[in-house]
Amino acid sequence: MGRIISSVTVLLLGFVTSKAFDIKITPDYNVPAQIGDKLELTCSTTGCESPSFSWRTQMDNPLGGSVTNMGSSSILTMDPVGIENEHEYLCSACCGSRKEERSIRVDVYSFPSDPVIEISTPLNVGEKANITCMVPKVYPSERLKMQLEKDGSVLGMKEFYEEGSTITTETKSLTLTFIPTFEDIGKAITCVAELPIDEMEFEPKKRQTSQRLSVNYGPRNTTVSVTPSTTVKEGGAVTMTCTSYGNPSPKISWTKHSISGESQFLSENATLTINNVKAEDLGLYECEGVNQFGREKKTVDLIVQVPPQNTTELISPSDNVDEGENITIMSTTYSNSPPQTVPQKIHPSNTNILSSQNDTSTVSKNDTGIHHETGNNNETRNNTDVIEITVVEMVKETDFVIPVIVVLSCLSTVATPALAILVYRSRKAKINGSYSPVNAPKPNV
Repeated sequence: MGRIISSVTVLLLGFVTSKAFDIKITPDYNVPAQIGDKLELTCSTTGCESPSFSWRTQMDNPLGGSVTNMGSSSILTMDPVGIENEHEYLCSACCGSRKEERSIRVDVYSFPSDPVIEISTPLNVGEKANITCMVPKVYPSERLKMQLEKDGSVLGMKEFYEEGSTITTETKSLTLTFIPTFEDIGKAITCVAELPIDEMEFEPKKRQTSQRLSVNYGPRNTTVSVTPSTTVKEGGAVTMTCTSYGNPSPKISWTKHSISGESQFLSENATLTINNVKAEDLGLYECEGVNQFGREKKTVDLIVQVPPQNTTELISPSDNVDEGENITIMSTTYSNSPPQTVPQKIHPSNTNILSSQNDTSTVSKNDTGIHHETGNNNETRNNTDVIEITVVEMVKETDFVIPVIVVLSCLSTVATPALAILVYRSRKAKINGSYSPVNAPKPNV
């Protein structure tokens, strides 16, 4: 009876042992491995204290790795992973008379870095250049897709499936000819590369690189700002600031062009300040932006308000005239802003302002005296010149003609009747033979 129990126990232990012996490989599923990385495949057993392990490929190719056995597990290490490691691997474990096998598929790929953007020459506005997007060490390269974008707009794309498969990593590229414009300044060029292998699970399958376009161009949009304004009073201050855009940044210079046509270099600073402005600072100021791709100029006309100076007068016919004559006062004065000349007569009690510059008027004896010719403008002070005019008073002569005529008229009224009587008496005397005025009888009147 005891022998029967012992036999049953042995059989049961054997059954339990055989059922407990198992094998597995981790990772559980097919393994994507990037070329150049390190990969470990672990084969482990349960239900056996001292299993024996062996590794091989499906086609009995070299393992391309090293095996390490540690108790109930065995590790196949591939460091680094190469294209030769792309196989189906089998792990065999034996425990006594039992043998178990498990397989795992290793698929390799290479997509190790982001694309690289290269530009053949410096980008100059209006000049051709090549932009190249490169993807280094890619595998399988025939599965690669690439495209170039500018600010989200596709410039070009390329797929490499037509080039066929290879057994090595390759660098693939996409090149486009590009003519930059001013509108491209500062825009982003992006290279997008994809390795869309659906049967393999790895990340990332998409990589991209962006680069801002650095486009060279000559100076443009050159401007000059003037503070406080382009018109400044003598003795004041003015600041002129020049701004010019270009790549590389333009070098600024200031030049003054005088009225005579002469040019004078002033400064290489963007800001030009003139303190205590003088009359000779008036003129045309030129700001110029320069780089190796061109130059651009901007000018500003600086007006300096100078008070009227050197006011002079010309009196015609002279400053000594007879009363009743016409006299013309012609005034000249210097000022870079058109002055207004106001003739004034100075009198102890009041000042008379004449009509206008170059005033012509008929003088009287009251015009004798001192006159001021004042040149002024609205922005600056006045300048005055003094002249003195002498008016000779006209002497009036007595008129005797009218009294004589009046007397003669009165006498004629009396003389006419007397003359008539005298003629009558004379005729009568002739008739009588003699006549004497003395002895003639007085007429009865």
